[in-house]
Amino acid sequence: MIELTRRVRFCVSQASPAAGSDPGRPASAYAGWPGMIGVGAFYELEVTCRGEPDADTGYLMNISRIDAAVHATAIPMIQDVFRRQPQRDPGRVLEAVYRALQPALDPTLVAVGWWLSPYYSVAIEAHAMDRVLISQQFEFSAAHRLHSPELDDAENRQTFGKCNNPSGHGHNYRLEPIVSMPLNATDDPAVFNLSVLERIVDETVIERFDHTHLNLDTAEFAQLNPTVEHIAKVCYDLLDPRIAEAGGRLERVRVWETEKSSCTYPADGHRR
Repeated sequence: MIELTRRVRFCVSQASPAAGSDPGRPASAYAGWPGMIGVGAFYELEVTCRGEPDADTGYLMNISRIDAAVHATAIPMIQDVFRRQPQRDPGRVLEAVYRALQPALDPTLVAVGWWLSPYYSVAIEAHAMDRVLISQQFEFSAAHRLHSPELDDAENRQTFGKCNNPSGHGHNYRLEPIVSMPLNATDDPAVFNLSVLERIVDETVIERFDHTHLNLDTAEFAQLNPTVEHIAKVCYDLLDPRIAEAGGRLERVRVWETEKSSCTYPADGHRR
């Protein structure tokens, strides 16, 4: 069993032609097709299929089949919402997009994600069609020193290198909580939504850790080595009860220490 994921990029605007009618389709523009005309929005849809590869071709499916399905059904639906119902909840839009894609991609379709910005997304997964996943990225700056009291000074220097500098060093951390909520709750603006998530993260994590020395200024890391692994778990443990109280369910937290290094907790929170 394998998963095949295809990300389709496209633009929508009031001036865009109907999907499928643009005669100037580019061969390899990074922003995809349809392209931007006037002022509009740039989106990405990520379609994930699961199954066994064909014994002869090695394909689960030709990615052109995914592209064709997205351009035939998903993009026209999103264009219409952009023009006529911009206040509509993205989760509800994505549910309709998922169901529109199913006839072309069944039985392999298992998830569709929609990036409304590079840092904010919604997703629908086949095993939980009554729920929507929302994620947003946040940032905070903090210093830390990696040091274990169980090791002597030489062992600490050998293990952590420059990260064991007694004065510490800093990072611009990036935090991404992924939250599940009932799809029907998206119809009620008083229930958990993106604004609620942003407020909880700001109050619970950003105000607590931003512009601090984690070892010296925070109770959470006074006795806990502030590795990215521990930071991800601490953020999860802090956010989980607050998000549950507000009506969401925290699935996992991902923390980037650098653009090349990140940690996700819990690992079993990934798609089943």
